Amino acid sequence: MRSNRINIVQGEYHVSGTADVSITTLLGSCVAACISDPVARVGGMNHFLLPGEDTSSPLVTRHGVHLMELLINGLLNKGAMRHRLQAKLFGGARTMRGLGDYGAANIKFAQDFLGREGIAIVGGSLGGDAGRRIQFWPATGRVRQKIVQATEDLLPIPSTAPPASGGELELF
Repeated sequence: MRSNRINIVQGEYHVSGTADVSITTLLGSCVAACISDPVARVGGMNHFLLPGEDTSSPLVTRHGVHLMELLINGLLNKGAMRHRLQAKLFGGARTMRGLGDYGAANIKFAQDFLGREGIAIVGGSLGGDAGRRIQFWPATGRVRQKIVQATEDLLPIPSTAPPASGGELELF
């Protein structure tokens, strides 16, 4: 079975419960939340640039609070139950020296937001100084990550079907 891959970028999110769909993104200081309901077999991913809660900002669609709310509401609309939601967080690297540590601010925001919402963080990979490619199968909660050094070629992730197991983190 061939996987249908959906790529998201800063300011986007996607929700699905289709078994052959994977969602991918490339992260630096941004954070992606992969949230799923293992019983309803539905999940989604967002990709936010800034933690900000300033709704008057022209970048509001790239803010964590906006994208977290859209993702959670999208999951609930597809049959997920809030008390079953599980999150895996990725990204938040400090990729540029001499600038503010935006990655750390994004990490703190995501962890605090999920804590306030009562959503368990069950895995992920945060911080460091390298980028990450993330591939998430929302119906199973499985995530695959590849660390990307600044010198690596940033070609898209090839489409692959997920194995039968679910919910694990696979590093390669």
